[in-house]
Amino acid sequence: MIEIDGSSLTLEQTAAVADGAEARLADGARDRVIRARKFIEEIVERGEVVYGINTGFGKLSDVTIPSEKLRELQVNLVRSHACGVGDPLPERAVRAMVLQRANVLAKGYSGCRPVVIETLLEMLNRGVHPSIPSRGSVGASGDLAPLAHLALVVIGEGEAIYRAARMAGAEALNLAGISPLELEAKEGIALLNGTQAMTAVGGLALLGAERLADAADVTGAMSLEALKGTPVAFDYRIHAVRPHPGQMKSARRLRELIEGSEIRESHRDHAVDPRVQDAYALRCMPQVHGAVRDALLHARRILEIEINSATDNPLIFADAGEVLSGGNFHGEPIALALDYAAIAVADLGTISERRVERLVNPDLSGLPAFLTPDPGTSSGMMIAQVAAVSLIAENNVLAHPASVTNLPTSANKEDHVSMGMTSALKFAQVVRNVEMILAIELMCAAQGLEFLKPLKPGPRLAHVYSLVRERVPALERDTPLSGYIESLVPLIRELV
Repeated sequence: MIEIDGSSLTLEQTAAVADGAEARLADGARDRVIRARKFIEEIVERGEVVYGINTGFGKLSDVTIPSEKLRELQVNLVRSHACGVGDPLPERAVRAMVLQRANVLAKGYSGCRPVVIETLLEMLNRGVHPSIPSRGSVGASGDLAPLAHLALVVIGEGEAIYRAARMAGAEALNLAGISPLELEAKEGIALLNGTQAMTAVGGLALLGAERLADAADVTGAMSLEALKGTPVAFDYRIHAVRPHPGQMKSARRLRELIEGSEIRESHRDHAVDPRVQDAYALRCMPQVHGAVRDALLHARRILEIEINSATDNPLIFADAGEVLSGGNFHGEPIALALDYAAIAVADLGTISERRVERLVNPDLSGLPAFLTPDPGTSSGMMIAQVAAVSLIAENNVLAHPASVTNLPTSANKEDHVSMGMTSALKFAQVVRNVEMILAIELMCAAQGLEFLKPLKPGPRLAHVYSLVRERVPALERDTPLSGYIESLVPLIRELV
């Protein structure tokens, strides 16, 4: 059971709930939420005009709404903003999004009732997952359209997935034994204003990207062994005089992975192998993989601040007796971080593909052409490298920053937007593509080791080799490779 308090949620906890764990509201958070809600009710009773409580929204913020229409105002906001299009978000992303929105509300600056948070958590715990289109957010005023589709189900409208069946939101709530909410003043905008779509999609992708940084060290080390490369470039002293944390970590891991290798010992003598240094795709793995690690660490810091931040507008400072309008909903910090992460992970794929090329190219590898025992009659892994190149081409497009694109919205009231959700979606696709690129490298590197037998790699890589062979046999004749590549993707996610 994950307890949320608005301040301590982690990406790992988010992933646990995305995968089915339950969540509850911390008692201390409940008290803060109640205080902020009481202040909202006092404002309504006094008839004060405050944005988001009794005014229109965006360009219509100057329109005052009479008290008898405040409930209608909140419902209309949710309905009108549910303009998402495209394929629905995956269930894991939806669960992460619901959790993170509940966590932000639990911080106690949004002015909603505790029952709003409790309803979100009950939806999670009982498996009611709103159907949320993936496109439609520009990432300023928050992820308005995705969060509106979430909020529709909260009020018993829209569509949801319940027990693997798509149905009306009201039906899903009814089957799960959850009562739909009637929104009170401020609660519609409290559900909609925030960055939780981009942080949900981006955060889950970031966890996958971190695993890829580990996996790339493993696939790269196996490629180095298959190509009879030298680990001298991983010497601690080289990296100690340029001590970027990620570089130091990747160099250490590469040393450990190669340790105990018979293959390395077979060509250590300069008389046997006169090569002094390897190509960059092998020699510079610590520098490249390490830079990716550091970029992802930066993105993690941004996201873990964001998922525990008040991103509503206006914000309720009940203790000071003030309601302040600002721009914490603006997704620029997340957009920039995820664009940076996408660039970094795309480059992880690029260096991996360069190692694949060295493995399949007989002019570079010293191995049979395209890693087949019968070159010419058989094409071996020729097209596996082509598939990797195609993924690189797609990543080159996806790595273009979404955050540099600005188109004003809401009659120029919202005249600068982050495009953070676009950053998140394309980052997630880059991660999926690089999973497949690394799977291709792992398949090719393991095949390369076949031609060096009876020499064995170090114990750690020998274990990885055995895991590969449980899924993919040594290639003796041409066979379709797509299924083998796909079978290695789950292994790539586990290589630490």
